Amino acid sequence: MRSSRQKNIVNYLMFGLTGLCTLMTAGILFFILGYLAYHGARSLNLEFFTRLPAPVGETGGGMANAIVGSAKVLFLATLIGIPIGFLGGVYLSEYGGQTFSFVIRYVTDLLNGVPSIVIGIVVYALVVHPMGHFSAIAGGVALGIMMIPISVRSTEEYLHAVPVSLREAALALGAPKWKAIVTVVIPAAIRGIVSGTMLDLARVAGETAPLLFTALSNQFWSPGWSKPTATLPVMIFTYAISPYEDWHRQAWAAGFVLLVLVLSINIIARLALARGAYVPRA
Repeated sequence: MRSSRQKNIVNYLMFGLTGLCTLMTAGILFFILGYLAYHGARSLNLEFFTRLPAPVGETGGGMANAIVGSAKVLFLATLIGIPIGFLGGVYLSEYGGQTFSFVIRYVTDLLNGVPSIVIGIVVYALVVHPMGHFSAIAGGVALGIMMIPISVRSTEEYLHAVPVSLREAALALGAPKWKAIVTVVIPAAIRGIVSGTMLDLARVAGETAPLLFTALSNQFWSPGWSKPTATLPVMIFTYAISPYEDWHRQAWAAGFVLLVLVLSINIIARLALARGAYVPRA
């Protein structure tokens, strides 16, 4: 009887502690989101989305160039990182052996753990220095490298989740392995793969350190791909450490816009994943 009472006490105690920790975690998250929304939303106006930054010392202006610049850099990163990661994930899931696959997965996990500033320095040495100037291309390469490991692992996991019976059915009908993968396996996991890609994009959308070494920034429009380009994360950093109150206001607004972008991508990806991704079967 005493032992049962002690178990109940321990059970209630641990349940209360876990609930308290959950509330603390969620509370901190909502506090950060609310604080950023409070300061950022009230600082937004039409000029923020349509005008260039104002000269130093003047109030007003916006970050239209940074919004376009972020879109350009993320577009390049997607073109570089997603195809490489997708094909790598397909290979590991469908063709890789034991030893070689283990090495590739290990290297991929290591790459995923490399600090972003280190990737920025490497891209600076390999791309920026030979070109002789900062550029949107260099920024896209840096973020693209960061997208590769997440794309590889997510693609592999979602392909593994496709039932083996689908592969066997396609092969039993006489389809070669590559055709079974292209026409059966990948379409079956496409929702999960797309969701993983969107989460991967959200992961790198707020990176600042690699862009400081590659795309740098620009107070004006950056036509083409080979010139220094303004991006929202770098503009937030630059404006936040400035001594001007109006720049601080715009940094809050830019942070709120970036937050909304990342949250929107995450929500869309989660909804797509919940509606159509395969789950492993015993």
